[in-house]
Formats: sequence, C-alpha cells, structure tokens
Amino acid sequence: MKSCRSMLGLWGQRLPAAWVLLLLPCLPLLLPAAPAPHRASYKPVIVVHGLFDSSYSFRHLLEYINETHPGTVVTVLDLFDGRESLRPLWEQVQGFREAVVPIMAKAPQGVHLICYSQGGLVCRALLSVMHDHNVDSFISLSSPQMGQYGDTDYLKWLFPTSMRSNLYRICYSPWGQEFSICNYWHDPHHDDLYLNASSFLALINGERDHPNATEWRKNFLRVGHLVLIGGPDDGVITPWQSSFFGFYDANETVLEMEEQLVYLRDSFGLKTLLARGAIVRCPMAGISHTAWHSNRTLYETCIEPWLS
Repeated sequence: MKSCRSMLGLWGQRLPAAWVLLLLPCLPLLLPAAPAPHRASYKPVIVVHGLFDSSYSFRHLLEYINETHPGTVVTVLDLFDGRESLRPLWEQVQGFREAVVPIMAKAPQGVHLICYSQGGLVCRALLSVMHDHNVDSFISLSSPQMGQYGDTDYLKWLFPTSMRSNLYRICYSPWGQEFSICNYWHDPHHDDLYLNASSFLALINGERDHPNATEWRKNFLRVGHLVLIGGPDDGVITPWQSSFFGFYDANETVLEMEEQLVYLRDSFGLKTLLARGAIVRCPMAGISHTAWHSNRTLYETCIEPWLS
C-alpha cells in the first residue's frame, strides 16, 4: 500500500508505458469507494402480553423478529405480569398507554403492535383512546375480541365454584368488574345484563352509548392494518371465532363478523376497515393457545409479512 501511494504521486505525469503497467494495481485507490449497501429500516415493534403472562413468554417471538428483520427495535412491555394481569382492564390500558407514548414519539414513521390474548383487548382500547397513535399494523394474536364464554382452567382457578352458565352473577356485578376477565365476559344468554354491566368490552365495541364513542371510532380508524389471528384448536378462546370478531347468538350458534351488530352498525369502525381492505384474517389450525407466540410457521405466515 505504501509503494502504491508513492507511485500515485507520479500519476498525471508523462510516463513510459512500462510505468503505466506498474500503476495498474493502484487504480482502485483512484476510484471512489462503492456506497455501503442500504439497510432496510423496520418500524419498532411493541408487544403486549396476555393473562398471567410476562415478557419472558415472548422470547421465541423476539428471536424470530431479530432473525428475519435484524435491527428492529422490539419492546416487550413488562407491565401487569402474572396475577397483576387480573387488574381491571381500564387500569391496564392507562399503564400501557404511558409506556407506549414515548416509543411512538420516537418513531414518526409508525410502529407495529403485537398483542396476545387479553392483551389484544388492551391494545384495541389503546387505539380507541389515543387520538395521536401511529400504529401501522395491529396484530391481534388469539385475542377474544368479541368476548369470552367458556369454562377454561383460568376460569376454574379464579372462580372455582362457578361455571360459565352462572358466572354472569359474579361478572356482571360491580365487584366482578374489578377482575379483567369479567371485563370481557360475554354471556350470550344474558345480553341485557352484559350491555348494562360491562364496563369495558361493551364500551370499546360501541354497543352502549357513551360520550366518547365518535372520537374513539375516529381514533381506531387511524390504524393501517388490523391482522386477526386465531384457530379452532386454541382450546381457551371460546368461541375461537371471537379472535375474528365472531361470537355466539342466544342459541350458541356462531355468527361471523359480518353478521355481528357491531359490524353492521359500524359502531367502532370494523365495516369501514374491511371496506378499505385493512382487515387481514389469518386462521391456522393445530395451534394451542399457549403456542401462538412461539410457533415459527405461524410467525412466518401471519406476523412477519406485516412487520414493515
């Protein structure tokens, strides 16, 4: 290299042909350096966990994102872990809101939300109450978006003397609404009680009049894409179609999203989102509830394409 530098001092002078041949190996030093390859910049990802979960549950998902989209800033919010996830959902919404605001402020290009199980309802409420959110993709991962009506292990642990047929007596009381799971308990046989007593789901669904309904709908429609993920072998979300805004009628026949009153009335924006092509449904069989965030095939099929 040193000899090249000394020889390049002769460049531009009239030199014998033999000298020119000697200078040929030094030509790369005269050429401008090639520009560094452009590295794609991915939007930050925010992950919100579900009931009785913690950030540790998402280690596989974090690994997948780092492998397929290197350099992505991923934040798995470590709030309301374990039994704290039973706190009322509006309390959780406020806590998560305080956590996501600074992340969004640092990402003018937008962020992605991946929200699992109960966390999907927290995230939908966030999108409703935040007038300045910049969420590009809201990925709802096996979340009971239209509510829950099933005898699960979680339910038996929390209310050991109750079954789904009589849990409304607890959940639709002021005391019951202090538990997160009761905030989205949706008994199709007691619809009037649900509409009057639900302090969370009936509000974000726009099923009950409240002064913020128009503003919340406008805020929710700021989202770029709504990606709905779930499947028939989930084993917890009941009915499993709740992950896609389907739910039971009074006869426990599942009505799909397009048959639900919240869709037909466009009470919080579902019909508008579908009309503009912003709703993506990604059903997948063979995945149990606790495996959604660790299944590689599911990640590659339903999540990774939306992490721009």
